[in-house]
Amino acid sequence: MNNETTLQHPTEFKINEIFKNTEYIIPIYQRDYSWSKDEIEQLLNDIKDSSGIYFVGSLIVDHIETNSYTVIDGQQRLTTLYLLLVYLKDLSITPNSLSFETREKSNKTLKYIFENRKLPCDEEIYNEDIVSGYKIIQNYFNTISEKDKEKFKSRLEQISIIRTLVPKEIDLNHYFEIMNTRGEQLEIHEIAKGKILSVIKDDKNKKLAAAIWDACSQMDRYIQMNFTQEIRNAFFSPSWNEFKLTKFDDLKNNYTTNDNLDLKLTLQGILDKLEENKGIINNNSSGNNNSDEDERFESIITFPNFLLIINEALKGTTNIDDINLDDKNFINNLQGHWASEDKALNFIYNLLKFRFLFDKYIVKREFAKNYKEDGRWSLQRLEMYKDGKSLKPTYKLTYDNTANDNKNAQLLTLQSALRVTYTSPKNMHWLSKALFELNKNENADLITILETYACTKVKESDYKNAIGFDVARIIFTYLDYILYRDRNKSKYFNPKDLVNFQFIFRNSIEHFYPQNDEINKLESKYLHCFGNLALITVSANSKFSNWPPKSKADKTDIINQSPKLILMKNLMVKNKQWTATEIQQHDKEMKDLLEQELKKYNL
Repeated sequence: MNNETTLQHPTEFKINEIFKNTEYIIPIYQRDYSWSKDEIEQLLNDIKDSSGIYFVGSLIVDHIETNSYTVIDGQQRLTTLYLLLVYLKDLSITPNSLSFETREKSNKTLKYIFENRKLPCDEEIYNEDIVSGYKIIQNYFNTISEKDKEKFKSRLEQISIIRTLVPKEIDLNHYFEIMNTRGEQLEIHEIAKGKILSVIKDDKNKKLAAAIWDACSQMDRYIQMNFTQEIRNAFFSPSWNEFKLTKFDDLKNNYTTNDNLDLKLTLQGILDKLEENKGIINNNSSGNNNSDEDERFESIITFPNFLLIINEALKGTTNIDDINLDDKNFINNLQGHWASEDKALNFIYNLLKFRFLFDKYIVKREFAKNYKEDGRWSLQRLEMYKDGKSLKPTYKLTYDNTANDNKNAQLLTLQSALRVTYTSPKNMHWLSKALFELNKNENADLITILETYACTKVKESDYKNAIGFDVARIIFTYLDYILYRDRNKSKYFNPKDLVNFQFIFRNSIEHFYPQNDEINKLESKYLHCFGNLALITVSANSKFSNWPPKSKADKTDIINQSPKLILMKNLMVKNKQWTATEIQQHDKEMKDLLEQELKKYNL
């Protein structure tokens, strides 16, 4: 590989260092400054609310001369940071820190703001977008106390931006055209990739690590299908359904040639990736047509979030904390993995192993057959089968069901219940918990592990006393899961009830007896009681409006969103009314079910 064409490893700068003794020029072929109030305030809030080392983005530049650079990518963020530092009177800023090529109006505006630290009176002769940006920053700090302002300024010492220098041989106009058209820049996980690779000295190890990283980053295909058939056979056995390698050296020793490994560290490689929009590793060299794989499955998390989940799982279950999965602390959370070459290689090995476990044992959304448009939850493993001379993937239930075993469907429903409950990536600790246990023992009892986790959350939510909109989502979803799981031995359901039930994203608490019935007003303690509540979608809630319970019962498509709501309807039909009596009865029965479940796990 020619080192002269290699994209320089990213360099980390603190915000108050990026302009120090340095000049940046924004070329004419770039659009002018255009960030809005939402984008500027988001950046400011991210800095204010962050903890530890926080990464705000990337900057790609071309070297002009000593301490002088042309900005190729990231100028919107860089200009905002310049305006911020000017407002804060940071000493790293000079009149020449930032300028626009042949845009005198913009340069005049930057100069005026720097010299006066205020807005110009005659805005017609200045760039209105830059003026607006500075005004937004002014107004932002006018709304916070002087103490918070000083705290904000001190945070800048821990806020980082990554600057990458492009090689001289690259066609910069071509590069910028692609990046600008697609709205893409180096993503946060690519910065982490660069840091990991920078500490790996051996060229073969570096290439293999880059290939594994790129394959794992494609989250919407099973990991086996992100490699060529040769690597697939080497890493995952001839069946493609096992991963028994125990360390990075095993990966290197089981794949002995470099023919299909492309380091992709050159900027031209990044351009090729953006233009072709193809998998980096799997180039279909086996002759298989896997185009359907790109559209069939959808991961429940993104790759950066997956990296944070792996990191938490490697720490163990005693280190569960939302800050571990918060992408605002992405670089800070992961930086230990590039502290040495051994740690970097170990992380790459774990990345591949955890990704294999994730694909095999964690739910996905699948878009195929009758559910190609809307998708449905899927819990399947990938295996190889022979179709004549070709080797192709097939998908089977992760756990083959026996005559009296519904393990796969139960685990699928349990995981989907947790997925729709914890919609923010930083709250998905159930995933790191599951992967932690699977990493120790692939035969771990995931149902017991995740039921225990859910029951702990139910207990923490104070399910016995919560009322109205304070009832936590986990109380609704886990109760619905219990009702689904025990449907065949329950006094509440017929054997065929809930066979096709699947969790959907619901975040609206429905009062079955309406809140705004002024004629037959129900006492507040019954109206907001758990026995009168169910969790449904926002659109369903708006359709129900203030209808009486009997009218709501006819809307089967909405009623079927929740097993609990089905029970409420059935009790109303049985007693021919829905009053405080029915609400109290249902409330007691449901809380008794939850209590029994918690006792099962000694909670």
